[in-house]
Amino acid sequence: MAKKQFKAESKRLLDMMIHSIYTHKEIFLRELISNASDAIDKRYYAAMQKGGEGMDRSDYFIRLTPSETTRTLTITDNGCGMTEKELEEDLGTIAKSGTLAFKQAMDKSEEGKAAPEVDVIGQFGVGFYSAFMVSKNIKVYSRTEDGEGHLWESDGQDGYTVKPFDYPTVGTQIVLTLKDDEEGEDYSQYLREYTLKSLVKKYSDYVRYPIRMMEEKRVPKGEKEEGKPQEYETVMEDAVLNSMVPLWKRSKGEVTEEEYARFYRDNFFDVDDPLTTIRVSVEGAVSYTALLFIPKKAPWDFFTKGYKRGLKLYSNGVMIMDACEDLLPDYFGFVKGLVDSPDLSLNISREMLQHDRQLKAIANNLKKKIQSELKKMLDGDREKYETFYKAFAQSIKFGVYDQYGMNADFLKDLLLFYSAREEKDVTLHEYVAAMKEDQKAIYYAAGDSLGHCLGLPQAELIRDKGYDLLCMTDDVDEFAVRVLASYEEKPFKAATDEDLGLASEEEKKAMEEKAAESKDLLEKLKEDLAGKVKEVKLSDRLTKSVACLNGEGGVSIEMYKVLKAMPNAGELPMEFVLELNPEHPVFQKLATLSDTDRKEYAELIYQQARLMAGLPLDDPAAFSELVCKFM
Repeated sequence: MAKKQFKAESKRLLDMMIHSIYTHKEIFLRELISNASDAIDKRYYAAMQKGGEGMDRSDYFIRLTPSETTRTLTITDNGCGMTEKELEEDLGTIAKSGTLAFKQAMDKSEEGKAAPEVDVIGQFGVGFYSAFMVSKNIKVYSRTEDGEGHLWESDGQDGYTVKPFDYPTVGTQIVLTLKDDEEGEDYSQYLREYTLKSLVKKYSDYVRYPIRMMEEKRVPKGEKEEGKPQEYETVMEDAVLNSMVPLWKRSKGEVTEEEYARFYRDNFFDVDDPLTTIRVSVEGAVSYTALLFIPKKAPWDFFTKGYKRGLKLYSNGVMIMDACEDLLPDYFGFVKGLVDSPDLSLNISREMLQHDRQLKAIANNLKKKIQSELKKMLDGDREKYETFYKAFAQSIKFGVYDQYGMNADFLKDLLLFYSAREEKDVTLHEYVAAMKEDQKAIYYAAGDSLGHCLGLPQAELIRDKGYDLLCMTDDVDEFAVRVLASYEEKPFKAATDEDLGLASEEEKKAMEEKAAESKDLLEKLKEDLAGKVKEVKLSDRLTKSVACLNGEGGVSIEMYKVLKAMPNAGELPMEFVLELNPEHPVFQKLATLSDTDRKEYAELIYQQARLMAGLPLDDPAAFSELVCKFM
């Protein structure tokens, strides 16, 4: 029989289908199983159209039969089968999908009626050709209920043949003769029981029809005799490889918390149960089901570049992507789970998605759902929320800061910070609600530890006035609140800001007079510390400490330290201002010292201020000598 040419633009197109579209060769099994499921759907739908007579839904199956002897993998189904014409049109024409044509016809015929429970998976005609990635020859035996059997055969090079064949049953059998193994390519793995079971579990576990395969089982041989070890034998047993009914498609009342927990542990490789489970079911312009989990702890590599974020993506129970990053914003990257939707526009390989409105709509809905569930947890189960926050606070804070604060308003009510007055974490709303009547700002201190924040000299006046102080110890904290700028119309004020707005007009005037009186001394101290500070001035914020060190301009010392620690930071310029407490005895003594002693005092005060700011000493040995001298 003469070989027929593929009805496509050129052999190059077929080569592209086989070698470029699919990034993983193992995908071929998912595609062939999906095609088999489609064929069964079509036959089942035709039976319903005839009143449901004939085969019961439980009679349908997909079977895998590997043979190392013949080096073949056979996929058999008892679906609708294909006529000679369909074999030529659907397999002989690349990117011509019989599934898509069937779905379009079914949709048209069912206008105004309730849609039957049939969800065909394939939308394009190239999935079948993925089998050529692993096969050097493919035979397709097929027969319809009211037609004769035929054999379609091709080596994937330049054409195919179709001829009558007495195939005994209704359905389709695809026989793949696998390529020979070569360096770097183990095609024989697709004949191994373990590999086939793993691929079905990974990609096709929720195909609604049983996927069967004979597998080896080790069973006891006869009765165990007393005093002798039990003998075992290996037998072949018909096994169903897939679970068929997705957990997320069962009604909520039918699924226990233990089942959710077990599903999470098994599928997302966590030894702990999830902190909480979120289930979403939406029907409308875009229909989808989502099953989401929030872990109790962050994985060890969560904050590394190599961590794989995203949700598993299914289309009618068939896994399309293992981690679809587009379904979650980065700040919710800790969420595990999956989305199953029949409405996504897949590209021809199913491995990538068209970035269309359906995907964006799902992602936007999920984002809002996760935020609302976290807020509900914060309001209703504070202990559980604090467990979550301890693990993933940085993600939320980075979300506030990222993209110039685009998501700040969306995330701000999820933030917690340590309250110096309450001695526990509080929300921004709780802080504002507890503010004193005369308090005009939200005050905070940033440092590398709680002790550092509480001990900042700059915070002394804030705490003396009875105002609460939020302690921020994560690197991103100060960047996040500066992006927020305010909360409930109350501006954020860092303890290190130049003007805290706490001094009255009388107090400001008195400080100006003291500064004028001390002008000569301040100039001399600036000269003593030349090259180390840009300015020396008096401060109205210090009530106990003699001095504090602040950054010049809008970048605080804590922000400077964070930026300095970044890779490839290089030399970052930073100018310091030394503030002195005019009421402190040490300051008053400065005016009585000789030039030499004053310079040493100035150095000692400056180095102390560096320590209080969390900066390293310029010269620890010299500082130690100064301390010993004045002791």
